[in-house]
Amino acid sequence: MGRLDGKVAVITGGASGIGEATARLFVAEGARVVIADIQDERGESLARTLGDAVYQRTDVTREDDVRAAVGRATGDFGRLDCMYNNAGFIGTVGPVEEIPVEEWERTINVLLRGVFLGMKYAAPVMKAQGAGSIISTASVAGLVAGAGPHVYTTAKSAVIHLTRSVALELAENNVRVNCICPGGILTPLVLAEVPDGASAQAIEAVKGALAQYQPIRRAGMPEDIASAALWLASDDSSFVTGHALVVDGGATTGTPWRNQPPGFRVRQPASG
Repeated sequence: MGRLDGKVAVITGGASGIGEATARLFVAEGARVVIADIQDERGESLARTLGDAVYQRTDVTREDDVRAAVGRATGDFGRLDCMYNNAGFIGTVGPVEEIPVEEWERTINVLLRGVFLGMKYAAPVMKAQGAGSIISTASVAGLVAGAGPHVYTTAKSAVIHLTRSVALELAENNVRVNCICPGGILTPLVLAEVPDGASAQAIEAVKGALAQYQPIRRAGMPEDIASAALWLASDDSSFVTGHALVVDGGATTGTPWRNQPPGFRVRQPASG
């Protein structure tokens, strides 16, 4: 038996990266999945490959699209057990005085408005069922400054607090609301920042750089976040709500031991 047998999930940004890894894992664990994305060809191909999945074109900044994604779950599969608000991008970057207002708004719309809309339309379905799990992808950038661009960090911080606030409300109906804070994960979002594109050599270089970023000496992978999402979607986490689950290889814990000054790592002889 799978850990999600009989459950239905909507995954935004489900056609690639963390969303794709999560869709694959959820289906393998018995769920039926609505892949909600704007990458039509990838989404449709993935849905065909997985079998127990359908693709729904969804721009998470558009209210009608998010409403339709939830409606696809209830219409095709009769219920909604997990809403995973995962769609995202880096958004606008640069010094604060150089950020165009319209780019600020676009970034906030994808990273925060999209999460709000997912919660808004999942909530009434799950309240009526008396059960459900809402998960959102936040970031360690929402916990510590300097881990991402200004607007990205602002939006992710807001996702964490929105998670906690909505968790208080929906707990009355046995609906859990949590978020995941990934660290350095090897995803298309990260590889898109590589100037020469995602060649095999570039991917290995990025993996090497990410491996130095956190105490656990390897790059984070989409499957690491998918496994966290599986736990939050399953009944194994039935007593967990309002939680920001950090999955970062220890990056937010502190400086890796290997990078500490020698005096921290080498026992000094006793004096006297």
